[in-house]
Amino acid sequence: MGIWDTFAELVEAATPWSVAEAEAPAQEEEPQAETETKDEEEPAEEPAEEEEEEEEEEDDEEEIVDPKETLEEECRNSKTCAPAKHHFDECVERVQGAGEGESSEDCVEEFFHLAHCATQCAAGRLWSQLK
Repeated sequence: MGIWDTFAELVEAATPWSVAEAEAPAQEEEPQAETETKDEEEPAEEPAEEEEEEEEEEDDEEEIVDPKETLEEECRNSKTCAPAKHHFDECVERVQGAGEGESSEDCVEEFFHLAHCATQCAAGRLWSQLK
């Protein structure tokens, strides 16, 4: 066993998501008599109808809106974060104007500055809403 094998085993042991080990439940098969006709069989549509009704009920429930996302969106468009948003928008225009493959620039730094500004701006208002 080499050093790389040892390293690979250590990494595999430390990452629980690397290997999924589960067995499928055993399926019970019932032998059906050949003399049964389609009229005698129970309709298979009833469980499907119940599932559809359950899905509709779940869809009817109001979805919870995260106040953090709403506040951050407001902050991105506010006067507080206007300089960061301006730099980000300029960078996006510059990268899109260059075309694919021509520009090695990305706007990650500008995006993080804008995200940081929005998070800082929303933090105080968020805590007041949660209390």
